[in-house]
Amino acid sequence: MGSRLIDISGIGPQTARVLASSGFKTVESIANSSVESLSQVQGFSASRAERTIQAAAALLSGAAPSPRKTTAKRKTVARKKTAAKKKTVAKKKTTTVAAPEEKGKDKKKDKKKDKRKKKDKRKKKDKRKKKGKGKGKK
Repeated sequence: MGSRLIDISGIGPQTARVLASSGFKTVESIANSSVESLSQVQGFSASRAERTIQAAAALLSGAAPSPRKTTAKRKTVARKKTAAKKKTVAKKKTTTVAAPEEKGKDKKKDKKKDKRKKKDKRKKKDKRKKKGKGKGKK
């Protein structure tokens, strides 16, 4: 029985399907093809096509495939362990009622707060009117 495409170094099942659908159904067809024709297949650059042709030829001749160039292995760096994240809990806003004499100290702030409150009330009223739940509707 002949060799299968997945016996070629660097060819897996998915790549074998792509090659077969492009007309390269046997190891012989790949070994006898040109780099230009094989590089037309999706996922094959000229350098990959050249390596694949050489691996297919080596498989047919019975020789061991030429080893790939290996790159230097990355150094593993010990990582510093960090403390586990703490869950943040939403705090409830607390309001304090100022004494009458303290209230006069920050008049500008008080006026701004009053304006914001009135504005918020108007917005709520407008929303209710849009929904049809306003006081003026009968």
